[in-house]
Amino acid sequence: MLALLSFLIWLYLYFARDGFWKSKPELPPATPCEFPDVDIIVPARNEAATIAPVVASLLAQNYAGNFRVILVDDASVDRTAEIAGTAPKLRHIKGEPKPDGWTGKLWALSQGIAASSAPILLFTDADIVHDSRHLSSLVARLLQPRVEMVSEMVRLRCTSIAERALVPAFVYFFQMLYPFALVNDPHSTVAAAAGGTVLIRRTALERIGGITAIKTALIDDVALATAVKSIGPIYLGHSALAVSIRPYPNFGVIWQMISRTAFTQLRHSTLLLAFTLVGLTLIWLVPAWEVLFGHDADFVLGLGACTLAAMSYLPTLARYRQNPLWSLVLPLTASFYMAATVGSAVNYWRGKGTSWKNRTYGAGG
Repeated sequence: MLALLSFLIWLYLYFARDGFWKSKPELPPATPCEFPDVDIIVPARNEAATIAPVVASLLAQNYAGNFRVILVDDASVDRTAEIAGTAPKLRHIKGEPKPDGWTGKLWALSQGIAASSAPILLFTDADIVHDSRHLSSLVARLLQPRVEMVSEMVRLRCTSIAERALVPAFVYFFQMLYPFALVNDPHSTVAAAAGGTVLIRRTALERIGGITAIKTALIDDVALATAVKSIGPIYLGHSALAVSIRPYPNFGVIWQMISRTAFTQLRHSTLLLAFTLVGLTLIWLVPAWEVLFGHDADFVLGLGACTLAAMSYLPTLARYRQNPLWSLVLPLTASFYMAATVGSAVNYWRGKGTSWKNRTYGAGG
């Protein structure tokens, strides 16, 4: 019965989950029909290793309208601000101490927003390098067809063994959880964004109550998307015009990235954690078990589920130019993510909370 249930789940995922696995859409290079002013806000905390090429790529945008870059130095203890340099279109802001009740990134963004005046705002991380056509392409998508917010899953670094094993899977699982087609459907309640690149109308931000409305959110991109979609359509796609240069050199670093917000995603609910683990076991572990140890119908059903899983992973592997054989170890990859989710819960239960950039949030009791 478990083998049959797993196979039925995979039939649903492959054929009825809005084609999440196709790894689409991708934002193409485009020129907007008009060129509103844009303020680009970059929150940066201890980003000396990446900030120079990031700022240089933003200042080099081939955008016919007015734009400027606002760099918010969020209490860095390295040379982030110095390395970023100076330029006529670059404004530096020294961040104020974070008040209680705010996450660090959102507090930095709020200061950048307060210093801005343009009708369009671009929030981008301090590890993302942008093609010179990127800003124009984002604005073009914001204007036509009109949406309130445009976000992109930028291409993540995929060089080390750990990155090759886990980064495409991270994108794949995100697509499974938030099918982009549903996010982009104004009639669907599914909302998500990728925080590395978010272009938003100032009027939309004001209508949801500003960044203050989500100031406690650790998964800030999804929280912002949920709020904005309540007032109008949004767009989420993949990007070929922006690349994250942040390295994840080993499995431990990626474990920390996942465990930072995994239990928060489950609203710190033990019941949701249990249901999630049961569901993931049915999706990933039962089919692999049946292929290795099952007999007769159970083996056939397990093989069918594993085949659908592997086929669904191929477009994401192709996007990241990885060997298709990585699809064969997807159950092991999923097990790593499951274990990191449990680790996230254990940290919360032990009162360690969530640690990011030398800040701790939401310790449990």
